[in-house]
Amino acid sequence: MSAVEEITKKLAEIGFEDVKLKELSKNAKLLNILQPLLSLVDKEGELPKAVRNSIYNLAVLFNKDKEQTLPLELISNKKDLISYILNNYFVTENLNNNNAVTLEEIYLFITNNGNDNGTLKSDEFPKNLEKQAGINLSLSDSDINEKISKYLNETIKDELIEKRYTLAPKIYAEVRKLDDLKFCNFGDLKKIIDAKVAEILGPKDERDAPKPKVKAPKAKKSNNDNKKTNKKEEEENHRNMFTEGFLGDLHKVGENPQLYPETLKKHLDFTKGLVHTRFPPEPNGFLHIGHSKAIMVNFGFAAYNNGHCYLRYDDTNPEAEEQKYFDSILNMVHWLGYKPWKITYSSNYFDQLYQFAIKLIEFNKGYVCKCSGDEIKRNRGVDPVTGQPGGERRACEHRELPISWHLEEFKKMHDGVYQPGEAILRMKQDLQNPSPQMWDLIAYRVLNATHPRTGDKWKIYPTYDFTHCIVDSLENITHSLCTTEFYLSRESYEWLLDQLHLFRTAQREFGRLNITGTIMSKRRIAKLVNSGVVRDWNDPRLFTLESLKRRGFPPSAILSFINTLGVTTSSTNIQASRLETAVRRYLEDTVPRLMLVLDPIEVCIDNLDDDFELDCELPYKQGNDEFGKRTVKFTNKVYIDRTDFSEDADDKSFFRLTANQPVGLLKVPKVLIFKSVEKDADGKITRIHVNYDSESTVKKPKTYIQWVSNKSSIPVKEVRLYNQLFKSENPAALGSDEFLNDINPNSEVILKSALIEDNFKEVVAKSPIVTESLKKLDFYVSETTSASGNERIRFQAMRTGYFCVDYDSTDDEIVLNRIVELKN
Repeated sequence: MSAVEEITKKLAEIGFEDVKLKELSKNAKLLNILQPLLSLVDKEGELPKAVRNSIYNLAVLFNKDKEQTLPLELISNKKDLISYILNNYFVTENLNNNNAVTLEEIYLFITNNGNDNGTLKSDEFPKNLEKQAGINLSLSDSDINEKISKYLNETIKDELIEKRYTLAPKIYAEVRKLDDLKFCNFGDLKKIIDAKVAEILGPKDERDAPKPKVKAPKAKKSNNDNKKTNKKEEEENHRNMFTEGFLGDLHKVGENPQLYPETLKKHLDFTKGLVHTRFPPEPNGFLHIGHSKAIMVNFGFAAYNNGHCYLRYDDTNPEAEEQKYFDSILNMVHWLGYKPWKITYSSNYFDQLYQFAIKLIEFNKGYVCKCSGDEIKRNRGVDPVTGQPGGERRACEHRELPISWHLEEFKKMHDGVYQPGEAILRMKQDLQNPSPQMWDLIAYRVLNATHPRTGDKWKIYPTYDFTHCIVDSLENITHSLCTTEFYLSRESYEWLLDQLHLFRTAQREFGRLNITGTIMSKRRIAKLVNSGVVRDWNDPRLFTLESLKRRGFPPSAILSFINTLGVTTSSTNIQASRLETAVRRYLEDTVPRLMLVLDPIEVCIDNLDDDFELDCELPYKQGNDEFGKRTVKFTNKVYIDRTDFSEDADDKSFFRLTANQPVGLLKVPKVLIFKSVEKDADGKITRIHVNYDSESTVKKPKTYIQWVSNKSSIPVKEVRLYNQLFKSENPAALGSDEFLNDINPNSEVILKSALIEDNFKEVVAKSPIVTESLKKLDFYVSETTSASGNERIRFQAMRTGYFCVDYDSTDDEIVLNRIVELKN
């Protein structure tokens, strides 16, 4: 037997797997270091995975150290010291979760200390070793939080506020140098740092977006070069999110690797090389603005590649599902302009999923567990009280019971023998894996609930972690596109498919879309609804898709906005005002203009007769003939907005009507000259008297204002002006009850005396108004489907804002919602 075969055999005996052995067989130098290290270990037979990994990583440190030219000689000279460390710290698994820093410090201790006897007999040994390597170090959560808070608030806060999130790498590096924090798991430290930084700064927004690099001016190009440049610029202007970034880099159909290659042939026979995606919402709530990105990514990517996208309801939790959510989800998909290739339900596959669960048990990869919730947490190394991870992970008492026992118990679960919480089916994964998604996830649980589609047929229901990947595979999904909070789930997703010998669909994760200044939590929105702060889940101040639809946001504007943001693996945090700006720009080019007076005051034109009428022609949109024209009757009684008159005749900054200043009415030939006012007992102006300047004594007024006539205006029951719902920029960071005290009292202002020109009726009749230029937009969505309603009646109220008709309107009573103001 060769030396390599001998050490490989030893590594196999202590538990190294075939894949690792194959890798090591190609690294003779590392094998030569592992051999003497393992000879110093007293324990016989298989070693725990954590111990094997620690010894392996120590060998790697010996192998990589450029200063130690003779690592074998070093090990030989200090074998007593190394043996003591291996048998007293490694084998006993007392190394702070195999912390890499601890191993590095142990290696430095070995290389920097003198002869074995001098070190081992020292009164300070092993205290010095443990101190240097952080062994047996005990840091409470409060200690860690206190050290990080002190550093952020006393050392670096001013610089943090100035540089915001760009300072994160420096903070991570410096926190790890604080006292004993270098021995803490960096992932745990990072979570604490990120949370505390977010408390100080709020969530990321466009201020934190990478600044574009300023390119140096280029040399002047020839005509040929200019033609090439123009062509390139034209191509760039037509780029979209499906050709670049995250989506542009996705694999082609059939390129994702398979553990069982034979499954790929069946997959390709079904898909015929076409992209197949799915949008899989849970029908337990209303979709919000973040879901619009997921809808566009999945439906849009499939459509762009001439493929198919399923709408699949992930209906595995009957306790929270209601028909209204099923209906709303489909309506929102249609409203955004997409049509599912097929509508499916996870419940369609309940029979198959049950059989796969049985197969998992038969493969010894599934087991029935009767532990309590707290016991499961403790066995996963999680404190059930604080939720803090990091403890020892161990198998539960049921894990290694015979397969026949698990099959029998699972059947009892199916037959309704157990009540909720008494038994669950878990996957037999890898409890020593650093990822929580591999800590024996729950596959099935008992629920005494009637399912909206299957009724009372089932007493057990599969979990998301069990269902999602299997149904993706059964539906031959080529790209399972989800947000990055499911990144860790990819490992368990692929693990389960491999155990069941199924086609391994490729899960890929993109960054989610968040809007600051609002909340997305279903539980918190429910509190707002139940406490009467908002009207319902479709209140225009919320950011559910139903709310944005009711407020009048065009679906095309939302899709265009998402496209401009692009798709990356980083979450996108956008201020609500930026979304409103995008909507405003879209409306500027796509809706007609009307005159609306919010707070009307009567203006009597004393020098015109009662029967005087003048037809004034106005375009529905200045400079765009596609919208056509309309006529408004000018008479001797009109209404202007109360804010368009001032009693302060000396105010030089006020350009509208005053005692000393005439004003023009839009498209009326002559100006109005002030005469007098009438007031009520409280001093409020009730009427203004003016003269019509028919002799043109005033050449040109300082400005023109909107108006409506007493003979051609319509009363508006309510005009609802919407502003930000919360006073703070980060209400999601407030406590579960504290956020209710953050409500902006002026988030909804209702005006009850507004008047609108009677051409509003024509706009209603023609809505949705679709021009040829509108159809040419990249993300044009037709709003002629049943998913659209009053909200598609949109217009710009001149000098006032953009408005739509609310659902509360009737043929006799008009209710308008302000979509956005004219300017920020």
